Amino acid sequence: MDHWLWIILAALFFGCKGEDSVTQTEGEIFAFEGHTVTLNCTFKTSGTALTLFWYRQDLQDFPKYMLKCYSGTTEFASESDKDRFNATIKGKSVNLEIQNLHPSDSAVYYCALRPTVTGNTKTLYKNH
Repeated sequence: MDHWLWIILAALFFGCKGEDSVTQTEGEIFAFEGHTVTLNCTFKTSGTALTLFWYRQDLQDFPKYMLKCYSGTTEFASESDKDRFNATIKGKSVNLEIQNLHPSDSAVYYCALRPTVTGNTKTLYKNH
């Protein structure tokens, strides 16, 4: 049986300089289980060392870091995401591709120019 999935895109601007911005124009996307979707994100920045981030927010939860892209490299928060998720910086875009959609992929996805969600804000000290 086919299941509808919903995906909402939102752009994060936190920590960006006035001339920096990200744009996600799609709004809601509906797709079938097993299909592939591409979530578009374009950006403008005066920075030269680019690192772009993708976050995912499930219903009634907070945004969670998924991956970051820089210098032709993509680092995933979870090794299991490598099989179905992919993003690379191409020109002024960093699109997120989700393959073999699952109902659990229904969420809000955020693109960001700066790290915006952190898990631990306390400083860690090493005991000598």
